Formats: sequence, C-alpha cells, structure tokens
Amino acid sequence: MSNNMTYRVPPPGDIIKEELEAREWSQADLAYVLGIPAQSVNAILNGKRSISTDMAKALGQAFDVSPAFFSNLQASYDLSVASEPDPSIAARARFQDHFPVREMIKRRWLDEDLEPALLEIQIMRFFHASRISDVPYLNHAAKKSSYEDRCIPPVQLAWLFRVRQIAKEIVAPKYSEKKLRSALSILRTLMSAPEEARRVPKLLNECGIRFVLVESLPKAKIDGVCFWLDNYSPVIGMSCRYDRIDNFWFVLRHELEHVLNGDGKMEGEEIVDDYDVLSNSATLPKEELVANEAAADFCVEQEKLMSFIARKAPFFSERDIRGFASTLGVHVGIVVGQLHARTGEFRLFRKHLVKIRHHVSVSAVTDGWGDVYPISL
Repeated sequence: MSNNMTYRVPPPGDIIKEELEAREWSQADLAYVLGIPAQSVNAILNGKRSISTDMAKALGQAFDVSPAFFSNLQASYDLSVASEPDPSIAARARFQDHFPVREMIKRRWLDEDLEPALLEIQIMRFFHASRISDVPYLNHAAKKSSYEDRCIPPVQLAWLFRVRQIAKEIVAPKYSEKKLRSALSILRTLMSAPEEARRVPKLLNECGIRFVLVESLPKAKIDGVCFWLDNYSPVIGMSCRYDRIDNFWFVLRHELEHVLNGDGKMEGEEIVDDYDVLSNSATLPKEELVANEAAADFCVEQEKLMSFIARKAPFFSERDIRGFASTLGVHVGIVVGQLHARTGEFRLFRKHLVKIRHHVSVSAVTDGWGDVYPISL
C-alpha cells in the first residue's frame, strides 16, 4: 500500500448508520427518539445537513455518549473535505512574523499581492541580500547577523534599510569634515525660526552628507541614524517621530557629531538612535554620551543654561524664557526643550514646542506621510 494515500474521514452519517444497525433501529426510530421529522434525520445520514452543537447534544443523549463525540466527528469530516489553503499563506506568515511586511507594503516599499517567490525576492533585494538566509532575522538559528547580535528590532531594521535604499539615490559630493565644521556655525543661525530649517538639507549636501527623512514605522521607536555608504559618503536619516523644534535640532546635531567622529563607518555598525534611550545617560556607550553633550551644548550652551536655572528656578516666567532665548539667538522652543531635559518639568511652556517637519520636508528627500520616494530598481 502506498504511504502517500490520504486517509478518508467518513461523514458523520455513516457512523450513525452503523450505530442504528447495531441497535436495529430504523431512521424513523431515531427520528422518534430525537423528536424531529424523519426527513431531518435522513438529511444528516446522507450528509446533506451538518451536525449542529444542539444536535450533537441530542445525539449524545440518544446514544448515551458524550456530545463531543458527534461534534468531533463533524469537525474532522469538515476539515477533511475543506479546500487546501493558498500555499502563499505560510510564506506571508513567515515574513510577517519577522518583519512588518504589511506596513512595508502599505508604505509601498514592497509590492502588493506578490506570489511567495516574488515576495521573497523583493525582501532579499530590500535588505541587500543575495540569499533569503542572509536577511537578518530570517537566518538559520546558528547563523546570526551583526544586527541581531546588537538587538536592533526588525521594525527598526526595516526603517534603516529604507533610509539606506533612498540614500543611494542621492547625489552628493565627497564628504568634507572641514566644510561640516564650518557649516555648524551657519546651522546655529537657523535655530531662531522654524521655517529656517528648510535650508538644512542643502547645507548638509554641500558638505557631502546625504540627509533623508523617512517616516517611522509603528512601534519602531527610532529618531535618527548615522551610517556611511563608503568612507566618503555619510548618511543621516531622521524620522521626526517627535515633530518638535527642540527634538529636531537635538537629534540632528547628535547625528552630526557621529559623522564628525566617524561613528558607524563599518557595515553592520550603523548608529541607530532612540531619543527616549538617549535621555538615560547612565546606560549609554561613550560615543552616545559624546554626541549627547555636543547636541545639548549646540542647542543651548549648557553652562549658560545651568546659570539660568540656578537664578530662576523653580519659578520660570514666560518673559524670562523668551528673554533667555533671544539672548542666545534661538527659538524659545529649543530653550524649553533643554529646560525640560535638565529639570524634568516636562509640562512647562509646551506651547512653544512647535512643529518643524513640514518646513524641513520642503527641501529634504522625504519618504512617508503620504508620499513615496521613487526608487530605481
């Protein structure tokens, strides 16, 4: 006998017929016992009517067995005659189990309604892998990638690779550290008004930095990234997850410090930053502490900030905050953000934490918020 033969589950009516023969009952006898019309019994015995839960209980009483016996008979038979599912379901489940594939399709990073083989090819292409086993988090258990070793969540990794994908499309000159250090003083002058942020992308590009805005994926908890396409091509990606003027300038300057220090140059060693994590200095590595210090001092000179707090705390007035910001030449929201970070009083003057992304995106290479950056495949 062939081992490939499929076991046929008999319909529940066949089992009931055998029991009727054993008891020497007719269909009419069973109809009498159940208190239902004979045609209803005939429909069950001939497979034209399924056994409902109510009928399973009634048959259990009639034959003195558990109602589950008849319910299980019906369920087993239904499964045996059900159509085979689309084989692509298992493939989609596997990919969705590791990556936010549905969101990636929604954002049009991947095509919709692909056969499993084509979806696999697109995922390989997205993550720059020649084999599906080389895609992080889809590896065999014994073979981990540097991303997994560093515990970068898959949803952050997908965002990171989208930034990389877009950055490769941007034309920029060779990176110049000298130009970037000179540009820092110009960037500082742009912090007085939100609309001045529109000049940031061009200024960075002139220094050889590819600047990309990519909307965060749900639950990604990522604010910025710094990595290099090669030794002369740094990339800064930002999500504007917190669309506030203070957060934008802090994260930008933080990532610029990584560029100046050459952080994230090795493939697989990208610097991925979560603003919430950056706020906990006790657990940060040295390069993050250095970048934090540079970013905070860039936004508001910390010595001056501490002096201001010492003189005015715990009662900060609107007039004092505005006057201090004017003296520094920065938007009042930037002072408020640094004040929050230093005092922990996050409810103070929140009205000044104005939105800024719509100003930046006017001139930045942007993906998300309803727009999709076109990629040449």
